[in-house]
Amino acid sequence: MNPATTMTDTPASGIIGRWNHITELLNGWISHNLIALASRIAVAAIFFYSARTKVDGLLSIKDTTFTLFAEDYKLPLLPPEFAAHMATYAEHLFPILLVLGLCTRLSAAALLGMTAVIQIFVYPDAWPTHLTWAVPMLYLIGRGGGKWTVDYRLGIK
Repeated sequence: MNPATTMTDTPASGIIGRWNHITELLNGWISHNLIALASRIAVAAIFFYSARTKVDGLLSIKDTTFTLFAEDYKLPLLPPEFAAHMATYAEHLFPILLVLGLCTRLSAAALLGMTAVIQIFVYPDAWPTHLTWAVPMLYLIGRGGGKWTVDYRLGIK
């Protein structure tokens, strides 16, 4: 072996070579578009199902929702009634936008902000759950929603 040649200059053989071949196949099969779609649907489901617990019918906010924001959540700087309305509307709107892939980065950022508020002010011990929500949102904010989105069709990155 020439001293100028490094280990990265030669193809790996044996188990490392087989492993690298498998990872190359996986890179082709599991595309950004698939990961982004799965992330959009996963995040949307979490927040949309939460939103549906806060309303009767289409968007008639339940009295229990107002009680929850007044007695349990107690967000600083926001009146409970205002916070209940904003959270309920946001938990309906942004998941729908995510599934469509419309304003994907903005929607993911808005829901990440909600997650941060929930983590900091409401359930500070639930960080493992909130971290599992945050990771796909960070992915979407950083990489976008992929080709299977309205954003892509509109030329929005």
